[in-house]
Amino acid sequence: MNAPPVPYPDEIRVHPGPALLAGIERGPSLTAHRQQYGDLAWVDVDTLLELVNGVALRGRGGAAFPFARKLETVAGRARRSRRPVVVVNLSEGESASSKDAALALTRPHLVLDGAVATARALGATEIHVVLPAERAFAGRRMREAVAERSGGPPLLLHTAEPRFVAGQSTAVIELISGRPNLPVTSWRPDAVSGLDGRPTLLSNGETWAHVGLLVLQGGASFRRLGNAAEPGTALLTVTGSHRLPHVHEVEYGARLRDVLPDDAAGAPALIGGFHGSWAAWPTVANARVSVPGMRLLGVPLGAGVVHAPGPSVCPLALSARIVAYLAGQSAGRCGPCLNGLPALSAAMDRVTNGHGGRARLEELAQLVVRRGACAHPDGTVRLVRSVFAALPGEVSAHAAGGCLRTPEGLAS
Repeated sequence: MNAPPVPYPDEIRVHPGPALLAGIERGPSLTAHRQQYGDLAWVDVDTLLELVNGVALRGRGGAAFPFARKLETVAGRARRSRRPVVVVNLSEGESASSKDAALALTRPHLVLDGAVATARALGATEIHVVLPAERAFAGRRMREAVAERSGGPPLLLHTAEPRFVAGQSTAVIELISGRPNLPVTSWRPDAVSGLDGRPTLLSNGETWAHVGLLVLQGGASFRRLGNAAEPGTALLTVTGSHRLPHVHEVEYGARLRDVLPDDAAGAPALIGGFHGSWAAWPTVANARVSVPGMRLLGVPLGAGVVHAPGPSVCPLALSARIVAYLAGQSAGRCGPCLNGLPALSAAMDRVTNGHGGRARLEELAQLVVRRGACAHPDGTVRLVRSVFAALPGEVSAHAAGGCLRTPEGLAS
């Protein structure tokens, strides 16, 4: 299997933050967690809905879907049908993202408190926790955290396969079901019909940590951060050439550039990860961390990845490597991935090497977008199109047989 353009890290640096990451110097143990936050109170579904609605909590997996809508759907289905299921998805298949790994290392019990409180409120009898295969250090810490706990619904552990698409929701459900950890076509959302056809509330680690914090501290503490339109905080993974991933917790409305390394200044950055969008430096320099605000800028925050490779790395060459990687990471179960992504990769190589191919790229993009069994082709197309939208000077330089970056960067 092809290696990711941004390697999976052996370690990460987690910076203290104002909410989720406040007090991480005390350690990740259950004892330290209870000393800081106290015991987990029981809340009913109505109270939990009031808490998450009161702060407009969005999922932090990338789609920014309102958590309350998923919770309400699962609760409604549970009243009319079978017992619901709660899933904590820590698989984090993208190598450029490390925020869930950061929580596993420093705040495992905040994540688990969010899932346990929700499971109790819904009447769920099991919680599934999906761990990453590529980040053994994070998996070990979560296993230790699970072993520290007693009472409540059982915590059932699974390990995702080392594949980019393994963290997609239907792929996670397949894994828990004992089938290959790959996406499948699903006509109904997990909240309606997930594991074994039961209503399933599946979210990533950061989302569950925010739920845990709301139950432990209430909505007023949450709303003191961020701003009235967008309260709270977000975790960002900042990566770059030859650097450890740095995970920061920032308030909504904060300047994006404040968490970037000094050598990122003046250079493009990839926002949102491998399924994200390139942004030229003026956009990066003026952006503020915001889900709707960054979407309006054409650079959605997505899963909170900011890859700032620096001024010597060619963004076209890096994009070509990412597209080739994504083509090799597909489930290979539908035409847009099996045939379309390799063709898209070949066309991207031609553009990068100054051999034309832009028209072919757009033709292929139109053929694969919104036609896959999952969003993998769509995310890949988003990355490709962003190169031409955000970096026209880079594209023109390559079309003329050159590059705006150094020869070393072009070869890297």
